Amino acid sequence: MSAELESGYDLDTVAIRRSFDKASASYDAAAVLQAQVRSRMLSRLDLVELKPRTVVDAGCGTGQGARALLRRYPACQVIALDLSEGMLAKARRQRHWLRTPLPLCADSARMPLPDHSVDMVFSSLMMQWCNDLDGLFAEYRRILKPGGLLTFSTFGPDTLRELRQAWSAVDGFVHVSRFIDMHDIGDAMVRAGLAEPVLDVEHFRMTYSALTDLMRDLKAIGASNAASGRRRGLTGRGRLRAVETAYEGFRHEGRLPATYEVVYGHGWGVAGAGRVKGPTETVVAVGDIQRLDRARG
Repeated sequence: MSAELESGYDLDTVAIRRSFDKASASYDAAAVLQAQVRSRMLSRLDLVELKPRTVVDAGCGTGQGARALLRRYPACQVIALDLSEGMLAKARRQRHWLRTPLPLCADSARMPLPDHSVDMVFSSLMMQWCNDLDGLFAEYRRILKPGGLLTFSTFGPDTLRELRQAWSAVDGFVHVSRFIDMHDIGDAMVRAGLAEPVLDVEHFRMTYSALTDLMRDLKAIGASNAASGRRRGLTGRGRLRAVETAYEGFRHEGRLPATYEVVYGHGWGVAGAGRVKGPTETVVAVGDIQRLDRARG
């Protein structure tokens, strides 16, 4: 991992915070995929026998997930944690009846929370913005109570593969972030000491009439290029036209695809057996994880 980071994939935290601050007003209208993934994660909680008293929504964004967790767990305190003050300003307005999430501006890799103080960590499509996956999982384990649940989603390496290939035909700069493979995520969970890790993967395909529409959506959700190996300064029109030409090779039935690989996972705090209802999920050894690819139109 360190060699990849040194080659230009190290993420600039200041740039990430700035992008999400700017995107806080436009995020919900553009975050169609993010809403779908969040909904799938929440539905998976139906299979878990857990009545949490404290939940952290790590990377809460505008607080849609935090509000859903308040609705699901009426007696629970939900901490809405995000690096972006702009996003937290939106999350503060979320409420279910008279209950609101507790906002906390912090880095998920360094949370100002006591050891073993949280029953559940819920993190939807945030982990790909972290440089140190081992450190992040270690932090999750630190704050989880014994038997507490970590449930998350993140992007896998097929994400935006068309955009990555199109840019590679134009220059050698980093234009699309590095996304970690499901097997490597599982290995990191084991190294952190999380119990009974379970992972699976799902593929989504968004389609656009033009590349500029995809670029506009990415900007609206704050997904700007924050890699250290990115090209500095403005991108000229000639370079953009070259990328558009390269991307045209992916056009199918009149539309341009954008692939997203979503990795789902959960694990448990030490000394807690996984409490999952019924045979609907299979617990497998991390070394035996197989891809579960379900193409989405």
